Parts: sequence; structure tokens; C-alpha cells
Amino acid sequence: MAVDAPPLRWMASLLYTAVMLTGLYYVGAGLAPDWSRVELAVYLAGLVALLVVEQVDWRRPRTRGWSMAMLLIRIVLLETVYAADGAGFSRALFVLVPFFAYFWLGRAAGIGLATFYLVMALTRTTTVAGGRTDPEVVSELFMLFIGLVLAVATAAVAVEQSRSRVQAERLVAELTATQERVAELSAASERNRLARDIHDSVGHHLTAISVQLAKAEAFRERDPESADRAVADAHRAAGRALREVRESVGALRVEPFSLATALYALVEGLDDPHFRVVLDLGGPADLGGPAKLGDPEIEGGREGAGGPGRAGAEALYRVAQEALTNARRHAEAGLVRVAVRGTEDEAVLEVEDDGRGFEPEATSGGGLTGMRERLAALGGSVRIESRPGHGTRITASVPVAAR
Repeated sequence: MAVDAPPLRWMASLLYTAVMLTGLYYVGAGLAPDWSRVELAVYLAGLVALLVVEQVDWRRPRTRGWSMAMLLIRIVLLETVYAADGAGFSRALFVLVPFFAYFWLGRAAGIGLATFYLVMALTRTTTVAGGRTDPEVVSELFMLFIGLVLAVATAAVAVEQSRSRVQAERLVAELTATQERVAELSAASERNRLARDIHDSVGHHLTAISVQLAKAEAFRERDPESADRAVADAHRAAGRALREVRESVGALRVEPFSLATALYALVEGLDDPHFRVVLDLGGPADLGGPAKLGDPEIEGGREGAGGPGRAGAEALYRVAQEALTNARRHAEAGLVRVAVRGTEDEAVLEVEDDGRGFEPEATSGGGLTGMRERLAALGGSVRIESRPGHGTRITASVPVAAR
């Protein structure tokens, strides 16, 4: 288990240094007359070696084999220091063994070594004459028990903190990757939406402009006023196309959107003697009864008003736009009926023409695909009914906004 706990790196070194200085003071103050120079040298050399081990161990990449080897080296050095310690100061250092074992090798190793040292201490106490009744011996045994418990508990806390930090770093990395993926998907979705909007709006308005210019050309000699009106209508269609392109590219979705108003403008730009469009905005009470221009229940400007919501209203408008463009450009229809109705659960748009029809299964144009994708993103659907020689009916529906 790879664990990194910088605050603990100095703990063992600090204890080694404290034991070393205490031994030197003990000797310097003349409190250790039986402590030979050889024993003192072994004592100090062992503690210096332990300090070196700490510096080497924390700088080496952590593996289980390395951890076991370094733990064994520590145990040998501690036993060497303890054997040369005439005053018994180094006895306190043995609490570090279960600490390092727990920290690097796991809970079982740490608790196992702590239990081993406690049993060894109890065994030594029972073998010393009067050890069971000597208050000093009993006190030292009790302090050893407290030290072992604290060492194991400290290692457990350090391991959990390190594990939590590693998990937090992993979660942050995963969250960052997820956010990048979401950003990519959002960008792709927005590009698709803009592409559909531009296709639907520009395609429709270009068709309307073409119709009005053809009308102006046809009436230029016979009815100049009608020709002028057609040119003016073409200018208005061009202005609407430019405005919608700017809105799509700039994602300008601030102004309220009225489905009724948009459909009236859509029909007005296409209707002529050779291509009649009938608009029916009447419906049940849940869509406001007999609809009128600006009816809030079908405007879609306010989410939660009981209508399809802005996104739903715009989706229905784009379906009507695409269907009328196809009826004019491809179906050679003479009459088209556009109807909006609703129920408690959904708002429905129907566009039916008397054109030449087609095989829906054999057609996969960008406009039809855009319809399906736009409505599917809102939980809606589109159904296309057509066959050659029998016209076409397109039925699109979106869920109403929550009341």
C-alpha cells in the first residue's frame, strides 16, 4: 500500500534524537558509572544509524519488500541500542516498530507486532525476581502498553488520512475528466443545435424569398402593386433570416418566444395563390381554448405555464418551418394545413399537405433527421405518414411544461 504522510517523517527521527541527547546528558552528569565507553559508542552509533535509515527510507519508492526490509533493519538496530543501553532509555523506541509495521504493511502486521512486544514485556516481568510486585516495573509495563496503543492508533489515523487524500485526488481527477467530457458533449450538442437552427431557418426563409421574388417577377407587368408587396415580403423574409441566424450563432435566447406569432409570420411569408397555407390554432382548454395571436398557453415564453415551454415551442416551430419548406420545394403541394392542439400531457403540431408524397423509410434528409433529434432531446417525438401520390402528414409532439 503506497502511503505518503510528510508530517510523520520527522517523528521517529525526533524520538531517536531525544533518546540520544538524554543518554549523553545521563553520562555527562555522572549518572551512569556502569556504562562503558564501548556500550556508549554502540548506543550512539545505533541511534545515528537509525537516523540514517529514516532519511534513506522516506526517499525511496515504496514497495512491500522494501518496507519489510527496512522494518527488519529498524528492529535489529533497536535491539542493538537497547542491549547497549545501561539506563533503559531506548525501551520507549520499541513502540515505533508496530507503528511502522501498521503504516507500511497493514493493520494485521501492526497489531501483531504490538501484541508480540507486550507479551515479551510481560514474560520479562514474570521472570524478574519481584517484578510482579515492583511498582516501578509495573509502571513501566503499563506505560509500554499505553505507548503501543497510541502508536497503533496514530498509524491507523495516518493511514486513513493518506487513503482519503489519495481517494480525493482520484475523485478530483475523475471529476475533471468528466467535466471535460461533458464540455465536449455540450459543445457537440450546441454545434448540432446551431446547425439545425441554421438549416431550418435559412432554408425556410430562402424558400420564402424565392417564392416572393418569383411572384414579383410574375406580376411585374400585370400588377405592379402586388409585385412591390412581394418584393417587400422578400425583404422582410431576408431580415427575419438574418435575425434568426444571429440569434442561433450568438445563442441569443432572451426575448420571449411566441409560437402563435412565429407561425403567423411563417405562413404569411409563404402563402400565395399557388401555395395556400391554412393555420389552425384552435384547441382544447388546456391550450387556452380557441387560440388567438399571442395566447400565453402556446407562446412558450414561460416555463411551467402549462404549455410546451420555450424549448418545446421552438422545436414545434422548427418542425413547421421544415415541413412547409419541404411541401413547397419538394412535394409541389397546393394546400397545406398547420394545426396546433394539446392535451394535459403534450402539445402537438400537425402539418398536412396534398403534395405528391414520398416513402419515409427511403428518405433520410438532414431536415427530417434534425426534426427527430430536436424533439428527442426534449422527450418528444415526430411521426411522418406519407406515400407516393397521397400527400404527407407530419405529427410532432413535446411534453408540456410542469404546471
